[in-house]
Order: sequence, then structure tokens, then C-alpha cells
Amino acid sequence: MEHLGADFSAESTSKSVQSFLTRPIFILVVGSVVAMWLIEIIDTIALDDWAQGGGIHPRRLDGIDGIAWAPFLHGGWRHLTSNTVPFIILGGLVALRGVRTWLSVTGIIIIVGGALTWLFARNGNHVGASGVIFGFLGYLVAAAWFDRTLKAIALAVLAVVLYGSMVFGLVPSGQVSWEGHLFGAAAGVLAAYALRPETTTNTEPQLA
Repeated sequence: MEHLGADFSAESTSKSVQSFLTRPIFILVVGSVVAMWLIEIIDTIALDDWAQGGGIHPRRLDGIDGIAWAPFLHGGWRHLTSNTVPFIILGGLVALRGVRTWLSVTGIIIIVGGALTWLFARNGNHVGASGVIFGFLGYLVAAAWFDRTLKAIALAVLAVVLYGSMVFGLVPSGQVSWEGHLFGAAAGVLAAYALRPETTTNTEPQLA
């Protein structure tokens, strides 16, 4: 009986792990990071860092497509490594609000944040997932304000405790794309506003 119990426990654990690994939320967040690493590996080994030049090139038509590619391109291993854990954690916190929310928030951050970077940032090649990471943080904080739910507030507090120091990344600094950080955060706030819960008003006549 003990042997059967052990087998059942192992089988149950295996199924639980498999179920977790196949959840859409896990696949979306971790899958995005895996894509970043695969691109960096291929770019480093086979392309001699050619791909990382395909980021956002402000106010240049040949750089506008970088809005879509920039979050997946990085300026080397150190850059990618520094973005990996914050993306997983903050992206995971956003994903706790649902798959559709994660997709919507991420899409708004990439498109709006990237477009603003293309329009207003300094000339150069803006790459990296940090704009999206700042967008996740901006969304989580703003969602707490707009939603006023315990879950939203708890996620915002956790995000601030873990990564509140990221605000220093909004300060203009050398080769760092602080514009991408700023516009990513702004896009995250916009996403929170756009996806805020609908407020309904009672239009029924009131009897005196």
C-alpha cells in the first residue's frame, strides 16, 4: 500500500507540474523570455550581432519597424540578463490578472511606448525589454488607482516593494534609453486607464 501511495503521489505531482507548465500564463511570460534568449544566441553566434541593430531608430522610416522588434533585441548578454528576472516577475504579476489582460497590456506598451520613443527619443538604436518592464510597473501601480480592488492594490504594493527603485531609470543617463523607460511607463498607465473596470450609473427614475 505504501508503494502504491508513493506512485500515486509521484504521478499526481507530475500531472500538477505538467498542468502548471502548460498554462497560457506561464507560456506567455516565460515563452517571451525564451524567445529573447534564443534571438540573442542566434544573433551572437550566427549573425555577429547584426540583429541588435534593428531596434527603434527615432524619426526614421527604416527604423519604425523596430517598434515591434525592439523588446526582443538586446545589446549583449549583460543587457539581456538584467532584463530577464524583472520581466518574469513584473510580467507574472500582470499575468495574474488574466491572459487577456496580459496580452492587452503588453500590446499597448509595445505599440504606444515604442511609437512615442520613435517620435521623441534621441537619435540612436533603442533596444531591449526594459521599456516593457517599466510599462508593467506603470500598469500595476495605475491599475491599483483605477480599480481600487484588494487584488490590484496588493499587486501594486508587491511590485513597488520589489522594483520601486526602477524610478531612477527614468533619469537621463548616457547610453541608457531612459526615453524608452519613460514612454514605456506612460504606456503602462494608459493601459491601466483603457482597461479600467466599466463604471455604470443608475439611470432609472428616482421616486420622491
